Amino acid sequence: MRNLLVINPNTSTSVSALLQHHVQAAAGSAVAVLTRTARFGAPYISCETSFTVAGHATLDTWAAALAEGVAAGTAPPDAVLIGCFGDPGLLALRESSPVQVTGLAEASFIEAARHGRFAIVTGGERWGPMLQRLAQALGHAPVLAGIHTVAPTGAQLAADPQAARALLAQACRDAVRQLGVQSVILGGAGLAGMAAVIQAQVDVPVVDSVIAGANWALRSHATPPERSQPGFDVAWQNLSPELTALGLPHA
Repeated sequence: MRNLLVINPNTSTSVSALLQHHVQAAAGSAVAVLTRTARFGAPYISCETSFTVAGHATLDTWAAALAEGVAAGTAPPDAVLIGCFGDPGLLALRESSPVQVTGLAEASFIEAARHGRFAIVTGGERWGPMLQRLAQALGHAPVLAGIHTVAPTGAQLAADPQAARALLAQACRDAVRQLGVQSVILGGAGLAGMAAVIQAQVDVPVVDSVIAGANWALRSHATPPERSQPGFDVAWQNLSPELTALGLPHA
């Protein structure tokens, strides 16, 4: 059995519970999923500032999970999934981790691109330029046709699922009609499970970002890690004890 660490960069434990349920259900019995919640930051990431803080929180959660595992004598994770559609801290954690790392957005980009050009539908108007920048950085901008953000944030959508389903289904249909895409990503940890509910109302595949992350976890063992041990190759100052310990230079 493989161990998957899911890091929720939000401080909302309800989002962590949603991630744990849907990732474990999709990954099946071959993967043991352990979800950990950020120890500081925003309850739900919705702007550049909370996103930046969440990158730090992702690294801190990774370090704390490793320290917890060492203390308990449990095996370290075989892969890490950042449970936020925006992947805060992705490149930093990938640089410093001895295991494979991705986030909900990158996993979704990979899955959606198999169908051709795709669009993104998500909650929170500020996410548009942030996700465009991420797609550019990860090399998926050529197949990203557009980003359709609805006014409610992901947290607000999750709080009223019935209204959210109607709003998101219409947004997906609009994206298909206006952009001529072959698939739509429904992005957001808080929207886990909604893609399956609205799929019948949309004429192209609707990719659930959380399920895409779980699917990535099932495939991630195929690529060997780039680093033999965790660490950041620099001695940190005034950070958490766990993150400071991982910042000790390695030979």
